[in-house]
Amino acid sequence: MKNIKELIDNICSGYDPDLEDLKEIVSLEGSEADYLFQAADRVREKYCGDEVQVRAIIEFSNHCRCLCAYCGLNAENKSVKRYRMTIQEIVENAREAIDAGYKTLVLQSGEDMWYTSDKVCTIVKKIKEIDDVAITLSMGERSYEEYKAFKEAGADRYLIKHETADENLYNSLHPHSSFKSRVQCLKDLKDLGFQTGSGFMIGIPGQTYETIAKDIMLLKKIGVHMAGIGPFIPHPLTPLRSAVTGSTFNTLKAVAASRIVLKDAMLPATTSLGVVDSKSRNLVFASGANVIMQKVEPYKYRRLYDIYPKPYGSELTVKEEREKLNEYIKSFGRGIGTGRGDHGKLMD
Repeated sequence: MKNIKELIDNICSGYDPDLEDLKEIVSLEGSEADYLFQAADRVREKYCGDEVQVRAIIEFSNHCRCLCAYCGLNAENKSVKRYRMTIQEIVENAREAIDAGYKTLVLQSGEDMWYTSDKVCTIVKKIKEIDDVAITLSMGERSYEEYKAFKEAGADRYLIKHETADENLYNSLHPHSSFKSRVQCLKDLKDLGFQTGSGFMIGIPGQTYETIAKDIMLLKKIGVHMAGIGPFIPHPLTPLRSAVTGSTFNTLKAVAASRIVLKDAMLPATTSLGVVDSKSRNLVFASGANVIMQKVEPYKYRRLYDIYPKPYGSELTVKEEREKLNEYIKSFGRGIGTGRGDHGKLMD
């Protein structure tokens, strides 16, 4: 049997683990899991520094053409009240976020084809006229030509999670698409020069430790610049309504394992992790995470962007929320990123 601590140290030093190595790591328990978390924290500090990078998310539409079995926004859910923010609303919301100090904006929606390539490019250009902030798009699967147009308009990053590296499981959960199509999108984005993000869920029914190991290997193979990893949360209006919520402990291990394998990738403390267990959201920053995201769209829309059930606190202004977020980051002894937080430039 392998010495697990030696294996972790070797990966931190550059050894490229195989599937069995990663399967063993993501299934660790007790003190060996603690060693993984500590190693991931050291790798994060070495490659990314002590600053937490802060992103503002504008969830601008909850219309979606997809049939994802786990998502409350899926096209077959007739109970959700649908909305679309206008181009002007999105741009003004972006201005408010920029005024509050955000240097990266994430424009996220369901797969809503009402936002044509021309409309998306107009939004990106108008925001760039306000300030040279980094713009991440997260709108699902589009054609190579559309991705190219977004890049030429000024978009810097694109996030499209692969969700699970088990091809059969992926296809069963996404009857509107295919695993091959999703991976091709990621390859197209890389080819076009986007800072490319993927990610996956922990605890989706049918997942095993081997699946999680395959997820991390896929991130490595693609060469992602960022990866969102969070627990599966069942939504009452989806086919998976009766499934069990994903383990936060397994989520922490997956983030830590991804950190030691990917080294300098942007790894956020996902919103879903905070929903399931606020304590684990704090722990993830000691387990390799270095990014946090804050919703900034108006509350009337936030409450309708119902991918999974989540609570809402008191309504604050975008600036007040940013100040509260800054205090939260300071509370666990980390610095606050003041720049755009581009991949590969944190330690320049």
